[in-house]
Amino acid sequence: MEKICVAVRVRPPVPTSSDDGEWQTSNERCWRIEDNRISLHSPFDSNPASNNALSFAFDHVFDRSSSNGRIYGLLIKDIITAAARGFNGTVFAYGQTSSGKTYTMNGSEDDPGIIHLAIKDIFKNIQMMTDREFLIRISYMEIYNEEINDLFCPDNQKLRIHENLERGIYVAGLREEIVSNTEQVLNLIKVGEANRHVGQTNANVRSSRSHTIFRMVIESRGNDASCSGKSFTADAVRVSVLNLVDLAGSERIAKTGAEGERLKEGKHINKSLLTLGNVINKLSDGGKQRGHIPYRDSKLTRILQPALGGNAKTSIICTVAPEEVHIEETKVTLKFASRAKCITNCAQVNEILTDAALLKRQKLEIEQLREQLQGHHSEVLEQEIFKLRNEMLKSELEREKLAMELEEERKLHKERDHCTRAQKMKADNLSSCVHSDQGRNSCQGVSTWQSFSEERIDSHSMSHSDSFRTPSSEARANTFVAKRSDYSRLPDSSPLSINFVDATDEDLWLGLNKGCITDLDKLQMTPGLKANSVLSSYISPVLSLQGKLEIGRAAESDHRLKEVYEQRCNALEKECSLLREEKDSLAQALAEETQKRKDIEEDIQRFGLAFARRGGLLKSVHDKFKMKLKNPTIPHAIQVLPPRVLIAK
Repeated sequence: MEKICVAVRVRPPVPTSSDDGEWQTSNERCWRIEDNRISLHSPFDSNPASNNALSFAFDHVFDRSSSNGRIYGLLIKDIITAAARGFNGTVFAYGQTSSGKTYTMNGSEDDPGIIHLAIKDIFKNIQMMTDREFLIRISYMEIYNEEINDLFCPDNQKLRIHENLERGIYVAGLREEIVSNTEQVLNLIKVGEANRHVGQTNANVRSSRSHTIFRMVIESRGNDASCSGKSFTADAVRVSVLNLVDLAGSERIAKTGAEGERLKEGKHINKSLLTLGNVINKLSDGGKQRGHIPYRDSKLTRILQPALGGNAKTSIICTVAPEEVHIEETKVTLKFASRAKCITNCAQVNEILTDAALLKRQKLEIEQLREQLQGHHSEVLEQEIFKLRNEMLKSELEREKLAMELEEERKLHKERDHCTRAQKMKADNLSSCVHSDQGRNSCQGVSTWQSFSEERIDSHSMSHSDSFRTPSSEARANTFVAKRSDYSRLPDSSPLSINFVDATDEDLWLGLNKGCITDLDKLQMTPGLKANSVLSSYISPVLSLQGKLEIGRAAESDHRLKEVYEQRCNALEKECSLLREEKDSLAQALAEETQKRKDIEEDIQRFGLAFARRGGLLKSVHDKFKMKLKNPTIPHAIQVLPPRVLIAK
C-alpha cells in the first residue's frame, strides 16, 4: 500500500502593463512557498502566522523557476522505471484554465514536457534490460463533450468503454500503434495533437477544450538464453499500462467569456472535473465511511478507475496561478490536492503465467526450500516438525472429542424440547376437552353426587334401624353393582312410609353385597330424612371449586383464542389492503389500456377516412385521364370538370 504522490506547481505570474510601458506585478495578497508548503501571504499583515488556516503541505511544491525536467526527475521518473518492470503507472495534471497544465505535460522545444521525457526514459530503460524482450503499443484519445475520440484516427469517434477480466477497463475500437523507438512515438503524438480540440478564450489564447490520455501498453518476457536455469520466467509475460493525462482546466464563464460552442465545452469540462472531485472525496474517506464511488458518472473517471485507489502508481501535478484574481480557484485546486494526498493504492507487478510456468515456479520454490533445510540443521528441524505434527494430532483428537460431546448435548437438548412440546400439546388438548365438555361434566357430577347421597342415606337409615344390618366395609372380589333407571332431580324429602311392605328386607340387602344388580329407584328413603341436608355439605364446596376451575380454564382458552383470532384478523386485513391496492393498480392499468385502445380505434377510423378520400381522388383523376384519352376533341374547359358532370353531358 502506498499513497498517491501529489505535487503543486506555481506558474510565473502574468505581468500587467502600466501607462509608462513598464511591466508591474500585483502587490496585494500572494502565495508564499517554503520547502514543501504553500500558504497565502498578505504584505500588509505583520503576523504571517495568522494565515495558518490557508497553508497546505504536499510531497513537492515547485515555484515559478522550476523546469519540467526537475519536476520529472523528482516526481515521475520512478513511475516510468516501475512501468518498465511491470507496474501500472498514471500521471495527470489538474488545475484551472491557463494555469500551465498543457505546458507541464507537453512542454516546449527548450523545456520538453512530462510526456516527451517519459517516452525517452521508457526506451532507455528497455535498452538497459537486455534479459527481457519488449513489445510497446501506444494509443492517444481525447474526451470531448463526454465523447471519446481517437486522435490517431479521426474517423473513430464516440467510442465506448468496456471491461473484462483479461484486459480490465479499455476503450473498444481505439487504434493502437506498435512502436520501437522514441522518434516514431513523438511523430505520432504530433499527429494526435493536430486532431485535438483547442480554442481561444479570454483566459487563454490556446485553451484545451478536451481531456487527452496518452496510453502506453508495455509487454515483456524473459529471453530464452537468459532464463535457461529459470525456464518458467520465459513463459511469464508482464503487461503494464502507463497513462499520461492532460486534463482540460476548470473555468468560470464570467472570466473566460465563453459563448455558444465554447460555453457547451466548458459545461462538459466542469462536469467531468466535478465528478473527478467527488471520486477523490469518496476515496479520501475511510474504508467504512466510503460508500459508493461514482466512477461511472463520467468517462474520465471510468477510464482512470484503476489509477484512483487501484493497482497503479499514481502522481498528480496540480498547477495554480499566483494572481490575486485567481485566489479562489487556487484554493479549490489546493483543497483537491490535499484530499488526493490521502488516497492509497496497491500497486503490484502484472504478470501473466501459463499453467506450465506456474508449475515450474512452484517446483523451483520447493527445491529452494529443500536446499535451505539441508543447509540449516535439517535433523533438528525434522524433530521440531515431528513434535509439531504430534501436537497437531492431539489437538485434532481433542477437537473431535469436543465435537462429539457438543453433538450429544445438541441431541439431548432436542429431546428435551420435543418432550416439552409434547407435554404442552397434551395440556392444550386437556384444556380444550374440559372446555368443550363443561356442561356434560357438570350433569354427570350432579348425578354421581346424587347416587353418593342416596348411598349415605341408606347407610344412615340402616345404622338406626333394627331391621337392617350394616354391610361390611371391606373390599371384596365381587362387589355389587347398583344402577339408577331414573336420573331425575332428587325430591326435597323422602316420602313417608306407612308400612314396611315396600322396604328392603335383610335378605335383599345381603344379596346386594354378593354382587347382585338392582335398581336403586326401587329402594325408598326412610321417612322424614332430608336429602339436601346430607348432600349440601358435600356437593356445594366441590361444585364451587369445580366451577372456579372451569371458569379459569375457559377464560384462559378464550384469551388464547382471542389472540389467535386477532392475529388472523390482522393478517386478513393486510391481505385485503394488498388486494385493494392491486385492484386499484389493475383498474388504473385497465383504464389506460382502454383509453389507448380507443385512441388507436380513432386513429384507425381517421386513417380509413383519409385513405377513402385519397382513393376517391385517385379514382376521379384516373377517370378524367381515361376520358381524355377516349375523347381528345373535348374542349379544355369541359375536361377540367369533375367526372360525374362530364358523364351527365
